[in-house]
Amino acid sequence: MLIIEGLTRRYGDRIAVDDVCLEVPRGSFVGVIGRSGAGKSTLLRMVNRLADPSAGRILWEGRDVTALQGRALRDWRARCAMVFQQFNLSGRLDVLTNVLVGRLNAVPAHRSLLRLWSAEDRAIALSALERFDIGELAAQRAEHLSGGQQQRVAIARALVQEPDIILADEPIASLDPRNTRVVMDALARINREFGITVLCNLHALDIARAYCDRLVGLSAGRLVFDGPPEALDAAAARELYGLEADEAVDHAPALPGPTPQVAPFALHA
Repeated sequence: MLIIEGLTRRYGDRIAVDDVCLEVPRGSFVGVIGRSGAGKSTLLRMVNRLADPSAGRILWEGRDVTALQGRALRDWRARCAMVFQQFNLSGRLDVLTNVLVGRLNAVPAHRSLLRLWSAEDRAIALSALERFDIGELAAQRAEHLSGGQQQRVAIARALVQEPDIILADEPIASLDPRNTRVVMDALARINREFGITVLCNLHALDIARAYCDRLVGLSAGRLVFDGPPEALDAAAARELYGLEADEAVDHAPALPGPTPQVAPFALHA
């Protein structure tokens, strides 16, 4: 279980996240919602320790994540994978190598620097790409892919880290409706098939309702809503978004359907 206790982040006089407390059981798919500037990205970055809290603690299975340093911190970042809005791929590298970057914490440093990937690592990376129907793109440079394809590569990279948690920071913000559905389906499949906990920052309420089993709402850095999607009524939406409430409601895609049969991919224990 992920436990967040009194988490706060200050930037000078500004409070980005203000005394947030949460408990997230393993295997949950949690949507973090709220208007731009509400503190959603800062919250996820603190969980991954890309940003350090000003106060509070983050616990995973009873271990204090906020106290980790050095190798232990690198191990945590491998177990707590990030998917970013802007993909964070190396455009000049081929797709397979971008995915293999997710294996860096599992291989000796000299092998990763020289790109001496094992046959097993290559098989894991290729299988992850095939799982998201982009195996045929393995040899292409990442900069030649569409936005939706790049985000699926980023999700494949996160999956090969063999994480306990995936933190997705506005993963569909720059995508069209079709690719929005493809990317959200990919995250839902990871959650459903592997039991990986997913925390996903989302702006569109209908997409959050369609995919998440729990919604957590932030406003001005404070937790103002925590409950199932059906409990988010118009009044709660207005508290979260104010005058932007109507703009935050998009046409919801259908819930993910049956998962198609694809190449097998098994996470190591």
